[in-house]
Amino acid sequence: MVGIIIFIGVILVAAAILVVIGIRNPQTSDNQALFDRLDEFTQSGVQVDLEKLEMAQPFTERVIYPIARKLGEFTMKFTPQNWLTNISRKLELAGSSSKLDPSLFLAMQFVSALGFGGLFFLLMKVIGSNSNMPPGRIFLFTAAITILGFFFPQYQLSSSITKRQKSIRKSLPDALDLLTICVEAGLGFDAAMAKVAEKWEDQLSMAFARAIQEIQLGKLRREALHDMQANIGLSEMTSFVAAVIQSEQLGVSMAKVLRIQADQMRIKRRQIAEEEAHKAPIKMLVPMAFLIFPSILIVLMAPAIMQILKSGAFGG
Repeated sequence: MVGIIIFIGVILVAAAILVVIGIRNPQTSDNQALFDRLDEFTQSGVQVDLEKLEMAQPFTERVIYPIARKLGEFTMKFTPQNWLTNISRKLELAGSSSKLDPSLFLAMQFVSALGFGGLFFLLMKVIGSNSNMPPGRIFLFTAAITILGFFFPQYQLSSSITKRQKSIRKSLPDALDLLTICVEAGLGFDAAMAKVAEKWEDQLSMAFARAIQEIQLGKLRREALHDMQANIGLSEMTSFVAAVIQSEQLGVSMAKVLRIQADQMRIKRRQIAEEEAHKAPIKMLVPMAFLIFPSILIVLMAPAIMQILKSGAFGG
């Protein structure tokens, strides 16, 4: 029993470490910090000890992260290709492709499943020892919680996708206004996108900055814009990219197209806000019916009930 508890504890610690690694936001790649430090030593002319330089990296970069990646790569050998493609697509939509890859995400899923199942198993053993719960029931409950733990990272990823898309939809009209002003002032479309990327620090500006970097590296503008809208997955962004490409091909005024797009996006944002406002009363119904109304009834009726009981109306 002690060995099982120790093993489950190790799994839970590993799950926590993987979650921390998964939600971090590195500004550079895994080995970029090592390369930058090596460049500094090379330029200064100091003799470099690569072993000491590598040991100076954080423990997670040297040990935990490679182990998690190896575990994910091992599980990828037995994972259908469609599932891996779906995970890669979701990571792109969540804007986490630079932080996670499918191998590490699969490792997080398996460790999360073991962590959830192990913790629940410990709880059930403690409860079951006091209530004589059958082992079969403990096994069924633990299996169900393990499956839920396996899909918990998927739920978190879907939540990140929704949050990112809402952020982009909210900031898109303002970004198009700034694009319009920059284009009307005489800047090219690429320079206007760069201005938007410099102005804000949100998901949309990051998408614009990535598209500009791809264009500077030699990718065609229409291909970079297509990739940008594919990595966002919003119908508004698809409409915007299609209008920009069509304007470029037909020679229509870019400023006029951008202004029309900005007006349409603003109308769409207002419509979505009104739709969410109409859903609010329905969403409030459940907490009102099960939380607020019972509390009000208790506050209002309790004094009257106490008075009736004291008066002996029921023979007390």
